[in-house]
Formats: sequence, structure tokens, C-alpha cells
Amino acid sequence: MTHVSERSGAGTSPMSAGGDHQPWTAGTSRTMRKRSVSYADAGVSIEAGDRAVELLKSKVKQTRRPEVLGDLGGFAGLFRLDTQKYKNPILASSTDGVGTKLVIAQQLDIHDTVGIDLVAMVVDDLVACGAEPLFLLDYIATGEVVPDKVAEIGAGIADGCRYAGCALLGGETAEHPGVLRPDEYDISATGVGVVEESEILSSERVEVGDVVIAMRSSGLHSNGYSLVRHVLLGAGRMRLDVVIEDFGRQRTLGEELLTPTKIYAQDCLKLIAEAEVRTLAHVTGGGIPGNLVRILPEHVDAVVNRSTWKPQPIFDLIQSKGRIEDQEMEATFNMGVGMFAIVSAEDADRALATLTGRGVDAWQAGEIIEGSGNVQMVGHHTRG
Repeated sequence: MTHVSERSGAGTSPMSAGGDHQPWTAGTSRTMRKRSVSYADAGVSIEAGDRAVELLKSKVKQTRRPEVLGDLGGFAGLFRLDTQKYKNPILASSTDGVGTKLVIAQQLDIHDTVGIDLVAMVVDDLVACGAEPLFLLDYIATGEVVPDKVAEIGAGIADGCRYAGCALLGGETAEHPGVLRPDEYDISATGVGVVEESEILSSERVEVGDVVIAMRSSGLHSNGYSLVRHVLLGAGRMRLDVVIEDFGRQRTLGEELLTPTKIYAQDCLKLIAEAEVRTLAHVTGGGIPGNLVRILPEHVDAVVNRSTWKPQPIFDLIQSKGRIEDQEMEATFNMGVGMFAIVSAEDADRALATLTGRGVDAWQAGEIIEGSGNVQMVGHHTRG
């Protein structure tokens, strides 16, 4: 976050009065305007924005990589691409937000986790093609810049960048009085990564006999929250501070819903270095079938066996409270799997050992068979 500005608000353009441009000159008669109007009168505080940036500087510095040039405050972030490391470097880019999970954060007044969600949504899309995330640019739009709150959001973004190994190169914090309520905000980010052209992961690498490896999610991640809020907080009339016994450790519903999204970027890069990875699928909106199908060639199917894992209790709660069909659940939520890796059968054990050694809960969830580019969900999840 290098800059704070206003993107919308009230006011009258100097060109709008009768269509004539009236240039400002020193000594303008005071009778023409009894009181000088400031930017703050329109709801925008430059000082608050500057304070928010100052609070974030130490966190942002922790994400710095050797390729970063300059410091916060410039008009653009500068990053030197290591051209000696690659023969044919291909840049990858991704942009995303967090969606209505932000509503939960705003209701609970907890803002230091959604930044991690934001980074995860971006960098784990990048690594899906084999790209190493290099840097990220964020955007925060808020009704009122409250320095401490913006710093909390930014701290979460910086933490996410550290986990992903990328630099938080810069961004924008915009104050939108009259468009957003003072306590409302939205966030988004764009990330850039790099991959050697010959090492790009894609569906073209997938072969019959390959193994499907699943990596456990940390929970809902950042998808399906409009349905979650409708089912649990709307029709279900549940309170965010209610303790759910199935969640364990006296954990409340609100704490569960704000569980940060797992960031797999560094784990996947290590996996690519250690095993024959054909491709990766980041499970976001669309669930397991909707994302796994994106990495399948037309001549194969992916068979995923539900009996190989048990989804977290939050999924059971949502389904039972909303009386949601299995197919709708699987089309909306990750159901306990945040990332899939398709690996060669010969390297399956090595891949699992690599992930387990990095603390990732991973298992063989299926296989690639001859087919027509579909995902076959078979078996039933373990319950209880």
C-alpha cells in the first residue's frame, strides 16, 4: 500500500458551473465563498491514509525479496526479473478478492485474517500452472480510513505474502465516502509469478494411470459465503459468538468462519521440484468437480473417491441447517480439499512424503482413467 486516494465522493467540478472554466487567482473576493471547503469535509482524510501507510511499513518490509527495488511511496513498484535463472521466462498473473467473507470480518470487527485469504486466492492460482509467485499488489476500498483497521488488513496481507514467499510490492487504499459505510470495506489483489516455459503445468501433461493427490483445506477458505450467511445467519438465525461443540476447543461459529485460507504455494513449488507433477488444481468456487475438470484433457476422466477423507464439521453444519443437496454442496464448497496435484504413479509415494514432510495433510484421493474429460465423484464421505 503505497498510496491513498479518493475514488468517489461528492463535489462540484470547476467546469460544471454553466460550462465555463473559472481559474483560481490569488486575492479572490471573500464574498464569493464564505467558508473554504476541505477534502476532509467531503469525507476523505489524507492524514489518516498516510498514518495507515506508516503503520504498515514494518510489515511490508518483512515481505521484501532481493529483486525488489526502491521503497514504499513511489508511483510504481519495481521488481528486477532474474533473467539468468530462466531460459524462456513466462510471466503469470492472477487477480481475485475475498468475497462476502468480509461481511463476517466486519461484523466481528476482526480484520487481520482476511488479508491472508486474499493472498491465498491469488498465489495459489498462480502456482497451479507451476509459477513461483514473485509479487503482489493490493487494493483496499473503504468508507472511512481508520488507520489501525487498515493496518490490520494490511498486516494480514503482508503475513500471507510471507507465507507465499512473494513481495508485497505496493498497492492502493481508497476512501469512498457516500459509497461505502464508514465501517465497510472491500479488498482485492493482483499477483505476478514466473515459470520456465518448458515447465508450465497443464492438462497436456496428464496421462491415464496418473494419481490424484488431495491436500486438505483449512475449512471453507473464501468461497460460498453468501450461501453460508443465508443458511446459518439468515434462515438459521445462528449467532457468530455461539460455541459449536463439534468445532472443538470452545471454538465459536465466527472463529470457524474466519479461519484463514490455507496457502499452498511454497508446498506446491517444493512438490514440483521433488516429484513428477503433471498439473495442479486450486479448489475455489465451483468446488472439486468444477475446478478439477479444468485441468483434464478430453481423453481422460478423474475418479475422486470421497471415502478417502472426512470433510470438516462446518460442512455438515451448513448442509444440515440448509437442507442442501450433496450436488449443490460439492458445486459450491471445497468439502475439505483445497488443492489437488496430479502426479505420475511412480512418484505418488515421493509426492506424499514431500507434502507430509512439510506438514501438509495429503492423501491419494483417486486416479486418472480413460474417459471424456469428466470428474467422477464416487463413494461416500466418512461421517462421525
